[in-house]
Amino acid sequence: MRPVHLALALLFTIPAAAQDWSQWGRDARHHGNTDAAGQRLDGIQAEHVLDPFADLEKSTTGGSLLVHYQAPLVDGENVFVMVKTGTYNVSNRDTQIWNVRNLRWINGQLTTRWTHPTDWKPVSGAGGPVFEQVYHLALTKDAIWAPGAAGTIDKLNREDGSVLQHFNPFDAPLSGRVNVAAPPTIDANGNVYYTVIQFAQTQPWANDPLGSWLVRIAPDGTISKATFASLTPAAPAADAQCLSVFSAEQGPFPPSTNAVPPLVRCGAQRPALNAAPAIAQDGTIYVVSRAHNTDRWGYVTAVNPDLTPKWNASMRGRFHDGCDVLLPPSGQTGGCRAGANVGVDPGDNLPGSGRVNDNSTSSPVALPDGGVLYGSYTSYNFSEGHLMKFASDGSYEGAYRFGWDLTPSVWEHDGTYSVILKENHYVLGSVDRWTILPNDPEAYFITQISPQLTVEWQYRSTETKSCQRVGSSVQCVDDHPNGFEWCVNAVAVDRRGVVYANSEDGNLYAIEQGGKAVTRTFLRLALGAAYTPLSIGGDGRIYTQNDGHLFVVGSTGTPRRRAISR
Repeated sequence: MRPVHLALALLFTIPAAAQDWSQWGRDARHHGNTDAAGQRLDGIQAEHVLDPFADLEKSTTGGSLLVHYQAPLVDGENVFVMVKTGTYNVSNRDTQIWNVRNLRWINGQLTTRWTHPTDWKPVSGAGGPVFEQVYHLALTKDAIWAPGAAGTIDKLNREDGSVLQHFNPFDAPLSGRVNVAAPPTIDANGNVYYTVIQFAQTQPWANDPLGSWLVRIAPDGTISKATFASLTPAAPAADAQCLSVFSAEQGPFPPSTNAVPPLVRCGAQRPALNAAPAIAQDGTIYVVSRAHNTDRWGYVTAVNPDLTPKWNASMRGRFHDGCDVLLPPSGQTGGCRAGANVGVDPGDNLPGSGRVNDNSTSSPVALPDGGVLYGSYTSYNFSEGHLMKFASDGSYEGAYRFGWDLTPSVWEHDGTYSVILKENHYVLGSVDRWTILPNDPEAYFITQISPQLTVEWQYRSTETKSCQRVGSSVQCVDDHPNGFEWCVNAVAVDRRGVVYANSEDGNLYAIEQGGKAVTRTFLRLALGAAYTPLSIGGDGRIYTQNDGHLFVVGSTGTPRRRAISR
């Protein structure tokens, strides 16, 4: 460790961020756990509409809510959320307004104190992500940090939402569409980190970004930044040729035993959308990048506190679980072409690669042992992805078989730690997974794994009924014999190791260690729900989301349900 890094690491004992739930994954490491004990799930204490356009959004997508929402941020009696206003236009998301709203518990009611509109807009354009990009705040003890337009960020007054300071990392206005790409992260010293992409003005998904950066704002307001080109020296150059995938008419894949996929121009390395930087205890910053033209050329990058690269770890060619392993036998329904090489990704006839998908909210997680996790995408295993682990020196240590749209939580206990994640074994389209994979059928789990990525326990969704509130009663139809998806991208874990997670069956679950003791409370049915994170307040209240609504769940003793605030 170089002396400057050691000096910075020693300062990490000074907490500067708010302490209840201040950012994506709660802390700068994204561990998603808290020292609080979660309250009993006796009932809904408050409900608040975050997205009034949820029904319209679902009506244009066949019932799925393809929107990413921020984690509710909590500090004492204050709650900070993203709320949408404006108008909804299916072909232009810019007509919506992303607002910062402060709610506060006053006399047992969650009350709106102020709302601050921002000028931030999500990325758009043909060929871009179909999921709406996440807009996310972060808290320090004295302010709220709210992304704005053109790569800027505002420091807001917590008492009234006024702008205390506007930060622009660029000396002159940039051309094109400049976007704060992911949630900001605040370390224990109060340094704010976020990523920016300068997209091309025309055809932003076909043309290289004009620039991309990791930005840091120090507690004294000093701005520094590093280009992603400087942080990823091991990646292919923008003009280099990268192996791509076979075309649809060549199926079933791979076209032959020795088939080689075509080459495409790689495109510039730039940040993954929605991937918040993670900060390790020693001050190392972890970011994720991808080649703009192909998500199969992605990197986990460790960055020194002075914003110089520490190491680049490629996600290419890491998996050997494709044809005839996680897939049905080759030559059979759902399998690869007869004679395929065992273990390859049928899409390119190569060992599987961790893909950096812009529809995901996967963010790196800095582990207690110095390593880092990232939930990558893979399509060949029913779009379930892989959770990849890299050591503190960038060496690859293996992967768990699920990683799609996932920022796993970390629970430290007994001198070690466990990792908790959703694990959905999907059915895609009309595929009968029970027939083609009888040993791996449709099923939905909350899974806890060890530092070695082995299963410690699983809780399987066993609810089979779709339920709806009708007046004061709940009416149900038994129509999901294989259970429901876990509609969460980041579970929340309390100090006892109790895991809180949302399900598409409309319930919030509390799952105790071992996966045996489970309690739940019904919110509202959430078929096709957005994957949404939860948070836990210092008093143990659970802040969860469902269908564009914030729900606060906890023990009896306070009013069970308040009028919906709009």
